[in-house]
Amino acid sequence: MAAGSPSQTGDEKPTSRSQSDVNRKLKYISLAVLVVQNASLILSIRYVRTLPGDRFFTTSAVVMAEVLKVSTCLVIILLQKRLSVKDTARFLMDSIVFQYKDTLKLAVPSLIYTLQNNLQYVAISNLPAATFQVTYQLKILTTALFSVLMLRKSLSRVQWFSLLLLFSGVAVVQVQQEGNKETSSSNSGQNYMMGLIAVVISCLSSGFAGVYFEKILKGSSASVWVRNVQLGIFGMALGMLGLWWNDGAAVAERGFLFGYTGLVWGVIFNQAFGGLLVAVVVKYADNILKGFATSFSIIVSTVTSIYLFGFHVDLMFTAGAGLVIGAVYMYSLPKAPGGGSSSPSSSSSSSSSSQSSSSLKADGGAQVEAFLPKAPGKEKGS
Repeated sequence: MAAGSPSQTGDEKPTSRSQSDVNRKLKYISLAVLVVQNASLILSIRYVRTLPGDRFFTTSAVVMAEVLKVSTCLVIILLQKRLSVKDTARFLMDSIVFQYKDTLKLAVPSLIYTLQNNLQYVAISNLPAATFQVTYQLKILTTALFSVLMLRKSLSRVQWFSLLLLFSGVAVVQVQQEGNKETSSSNSGQNYMMGLIAVVISCLSSGFAGVYFEKILKGSSASVWVRNVQLGIFGMALGMLGLWWNDGAAVAERGFLFGYTGLVWGVIFNQAFGGLLVAVVVKYADNILKGFATSFSIIVSTVTSIYLFGFHVDLMFTAGAGLVIGAVYMYSLPKAPGGGSSSPSSSSSSSSSSQSSSSLKADGGAQVEAFLPKAPGKEKGS
């Protein structure tokens, strides 16, 4: 035993070093994926909603995204069960039906997320992509406030200051847009005020649902894939209800897939699989990296909007967007050692987890925990 320990330690050093190199590479890959996914979803929704011709029903797109997401999670669970349909069915029956009280807890966040996904289409259809991207960062403010109120979390002085900067930056952007909204709205048939109200409600719902979801997940042993199936079941049901309420007659006349093109399917696939993909890669990205990703995605959205949609950037918008980008980065910094949290890393991850749960679910629905398929010996415990 004693003789074997030195060699074992010697073998572990190269292994841990190589693992560290892999994780470092995965962090940069995560950064790229996060930037592309954050920017591409908003830009693609904006693009398909401004194209001439028949417009698809956004309510049907929300339902279809839920269907694809649930289907993907079911396939992953089937793979975890080694392609045993019987074991998969038994596992899902136990996790979703027999533990119905646990499943019903997700009805509230699922309702809010379904509302949020529909509002996102409304907001992006009526706001410039860059303006939406900047304003949508208010979800950080709402998530932080709900975390303090509902989870009794503490924020550092830097984080409180960053939230003040965030609000100021969004306010500056809105003042700048106020002068341009009449011209842009009359030329494009968009309703700026409707878009602004939609994004504000979306931010409020994102903050509450994310914190509520985090509260539910604490002490829960269910895997992220099961949680997404549970959320997706409610999401599909509530989405169909919203479709019937808002577009029922038109869908009955024209069909569920009316107006769907290759670009529309691209948006739906991005919305369905993007969140799940981000949920996997964010496992390897620390909180500061996620702050960088959000900041870069704002820049990418703004630059792309200039060339794609003729978006005008002036000094006031640049100042407001700069404040928001700086605020996002500052908020993602870990607390100083003595800032009231157990450790910088734990405070960083706890402040980000509620943001992650809301933003990831809005784009596909996931929570940062055990994303990769588990080892066969550990499945029964999950």
